[in-house]
Amino acid sequence: MGDDTNWTADPYELLRVHPGFRLSDQATDATPGFDGDKKAGARELSEGSSLLADLQEQLFACGRLGEPRSVLLVLQAMDTAGKGGIVSHVIGSMNPGGVHYAGFGKPTPEELAHDFLWRVWREVPAAGQVGVFDRSHYEDVLIGRVRKLATPEEIERRYGAIAAFENELAESGTAVVKVMLHLGKDEQKRRLASRLERPDKLWKFNPADVDERLLWDEYQEAYQIALERTNSLQAPWFVVPADHKWYARAAVQQLLIRAMQELHLEWPPPDYDIEEQKQRLAAS
Repeated sequence: MGDDTNWTADPYELLRVHPGFRLSDQATDATPGFDGDKKAGARELSEGSSLLADLQEQLFACGRLGEPRSVLLVLQAMDTAGKGGIVSHVIGSMNPGGVHYAGFGKPTPEELAHDFLWRVWREVPAAGQVGVFDRSHYEDVLIGRVRKLATPEEIERRYGAIAAFENELAESGTAVVKVMLHLGKDEQKRRLASRLERPDKLWKFNPADVDERLLWDEYQEAYQIALERTNSLQAPWFVVPADHKWYARAAVQQLLIRAMQELHLEWPPPDYDIEEQKQRLAAS
């Protein structure tokens, strides 16, 4: 971060889940580390977009020449928390050729015939890519737990399987950034109500969202357990207050920028003689 910024502290440490973390203690309308309003947040997002795009291009170039590194952003949240806005306003600033997006919905019969991670392995980012999971393997220990879609023993097994999966990704060169967009219950109600008042948003409203809302406390407990059981140095969780969409977008952007900077990327050297190619080009 430069001097001309509204960020007063690195959101990486402020938003990272540490031992003893309690989801219920986190304010959903806070803006940790940011001293500014919506307008300032939009400016920060705009200014950070070029840096993020440059880092992605460097990552992509390295991947094309054999570097194994990649980045995976995992987005989890209750309905209306703003995952789509993160994809549009943060990921959207990057070259789509270097982004691999995957949204995990209800498993298909083919997917159900395999272990729950089978379909996830098929979507991990390749070398040089930024992968985005809009919902993810965590659905299998969130809705799976709340809706009792699997036995308690199977849910318990999945926590270990997820940790092993993410550790393997990290060891193979993938920087894993896991974000829970933490939305307040009242704010979710307001957003759902707004959808019902706008013809252009009715398509986004799903009556099932109200059914899930009735299980709010159960989902909060499921998130707390998932955060505790799968947080690690290799694949840390970040809980981002999401009542202010502008803050959540700016914060996630900063988390991605730091993750890519920590890869210590360098532009790959050419495998040809630069001066020779300049001469050939001049003579062509």
